[in-house]
Amino acid sequence: MTETEHQTIGKIIRDDLRLKTFPVAAKFLKNDEAFPEKVRRPAAGMGKRIALCQAVTMARIYGWTVGMAREDLICVPAAIAFGFSDSDNPPESLAKLFAEVRFCETADSAAKETSSMHHFMRGDIQGIVLSPLEKADFPPDVVICYGNPAQMMRLAQAWSFVSGDRVEGHFGGKVECDEYLIAPFKSGSPRMVIPGQGERIFAMTQDDEMAFALAGGSIAELVRGLKEAAKPIGARYPVTPYQNFEPDFPNAHKNLGKKLGVL
Repeated sequence: MTETEHQTIGKIIRDDLRLKTFPVAAKFLKNDEAFPEKVRRPAAGMGKRIALCQAVTMARIYGWTVGMAREDLICVPAAIAFGFSDSDNPPESLAKLFAEVRFCETADSAAKETSSMHHFMRGDIQGIVLSPLEKADFPPDVVICYGNPAQMMRLAQAWSFVSGDRVEGHFGGKVECDEYLIAPFKSGSPRMVIPGQGERIFAMTQDDEMAFALAGGSIAELVRGLKEAAKPIGARYPVTPYQNFEPDFPNAHKNLGKKLGVL
């Protein structure tokens, strides 16, 4: 897919679903890859380190292209999950944290949860670039769309139309950047995501927002699904309310209507 094509697709998705924020393109940089020239680096350019979910918000709301490496990231759980720490065992390190802050009842339950999470090992990637899909000058590894539940419903319908699969969701209420960035990249399967605690605090993600994420190579098929899924019955967003019925009113209204010749 060319740069022009994925930029066009980004606008199609945003317009079709009337999204309030840009769909976000994410690219994982390997050892031999450099950040694009026109990228905002929090540590160098802003004089501060930020959470990864803040970078996503900057991309989807401000329209910025943001580059995140180890020196830009201050969120400890995300740093562990994305291999930007000295941990040799990210699931074990996250489990210790989850148990200590009482996100999990026991060390065993914490280990069970974190063993099911996707992660990168130290050195797997050197950085992450986040940009509005319709402005991205790189092929995305992952695309993330934020919206309300009805908008996410349409994306689920689109995906099941083209793939025959229902969209997976693994909800833990924390470190959900793992679910909308690493999971689609590693599994190749889309994810429906409920943003977590830290994202609501630091990235200002709103109560009515969910996220849908999929591998970048699947976005053309997703758009085809948006155009075709349930087309014969007029499925779209906003969902069209049914109005072909006669409403029923309270007896007081009916009685007065009869007296006055309305009914």
